[in-house]
Amino acid sequence: MNQPHPGRGIPSLDLLLRTPEGLGLLEAHGRIRVLEALRDGASSLRRASRLPADPAGFLLEHASRQLQALNQPSLRRVLNVTGVILHTNLGRSILAPVALEALQEAASGPTNLELDLEQGRRGSRQVHVRDLLALLTGAPSALVVNNCAAAVMLTVATLARNREVVVSRGEMVEIGDSFRLPEILSHAGARLVEVGTTNRTRLEDYRAALGPDTGLVMVSHPSNYRIEGFTESPDPIRVAALAREHTIPSFLDLGSGLLLDPAEHGLPNEPTVPDAVAAGFDLVAFSGDKLLGGPQAGILLGRADLLRTMSQTPLARAVRIGKLPLAALEATLRLYLDPRRVLEELPTMVALRLSAESLRKRAETLADDLRDRLGGRVQVEVVSSRSTPGGGGMPGAELSGWCVRLVPPDGEQAWAERLRREPIPVLATCRKGGLHLDLRTLPSEDEPELIRALESTAP
Repeated sequence: MNQPHPGRGIPSLDLLLRTPEGLGLLEAHGRIRVLEALRDGASSLRRASRLPADPAGFLLEHASRQLQALNQPSLRRVLNVTGVILHTNLGRSILAPVALEALQEAASGPTNLELDLEQGRRGSRQVHVRDLLALLTGAPSALVVNNCAAAVMLTVATLARNREVVVSRGEMVEIGDSFRLPEILSHAGARLVEVGTTNRTRLEDYRAALGPDTGLVMVSHPSNYRIEGFTESPDPIRVAALAREHTIPSFLDLGSGLLLDPAEHGLPNEPTVPDAVAAGFDLVAFSGDKLLGGPQAGILLGRADLLRTMSQTPLARAVRIGKLPLAALEATLRLYLDPRRVLEELPTMVALRLSAESLRKRAETLADDLRDRLGGRVQVEVVSSRSTPGGGGMPGAELSGWCVRLVPPDGEQAWAERLRREPIPVLATCRKGGLHLDLRTLPSEDEPELIRALESTAP
């Protein structure tokens, strides 16, 4: 005997709207949205092999959950205890308090974004950071766009469209979300000329590739990878000098954007922006939200004439920086006028410089608290850890520290999943049967929220 199609048992949506639950949904969300949610639930029932015991209850609950989810913001604050300081998936750098204040001020009303207050006429948004960047880096001029990939695209499209860009084969990098340097150059209208090999490139390789069609000599700093062993690459100063000798613009994509001397301030080794400028490149590009510790931005430094030409192209308008990140960037740069304030107030620098001993004390205090709260249901211990700068900066660098390791009876993956579903999601690391909480990437003031999340999700 043929069985009736399950769809025949789906209740009338109009009748569901008249129930107390339906009327409550209508009052809270409006008829159009409630009907859409109920229809979505009904559609799922029609695809099912059988109906639930209470189809009406299922549809009302489905609609309620869907409507509540719609009212929740998609972009949410999370707690980062992964030990990756500049986590690309989590938004990279945390802004300093002064940058947050500047962002709030700029967002709360009109600004002089492109107004020359002295002359009373239209100005350039670049003036708010151009002189600051020149002062801090020694560069002749500066141009800021919305991210570093846009800075690369703008440079290549302006200086080398329909011409050749010479790049070492060992620098054919891929940045976040599978964007590859060769593809960026192609989309900018340039022809890639690779020189050398993956592990060894010499100055003569660059020299042999230069010709009448060369529009740009590009060097890309390996900010998110390392090539070790039998390797060779020319000093960037010599590459810049070679390009200058042939009157061809030279361009260094530095990536990470460290302004401070790492040796002087107890940081892992990394090329600095002032050193890159001093190396003689015509243009240098780096990100604002990596080791600089500011908002997302692509910062171009170098020759004023080249930057002026680039700023006048249609592409420059398409990739220009907005007023909110510009406000945050200016405030971040002003911090660098006093390096002491950078080390004390910039969250990225604070995290990079935390001592292993201070992390051990925090981990032990947290572990003792969790043992009391979790009542022996979970094994709690303090173990050594290796944090990383992340975000395409200081490749291969590891920062010694201590973290809390939790071993739950139902497995660390299940607990990590529950933590991600918390009102303030928690991102931890699952490793060798345990859940690792690295406090280097968690401001101490956020520890109470971490504890509440662990308590509410513990097995």
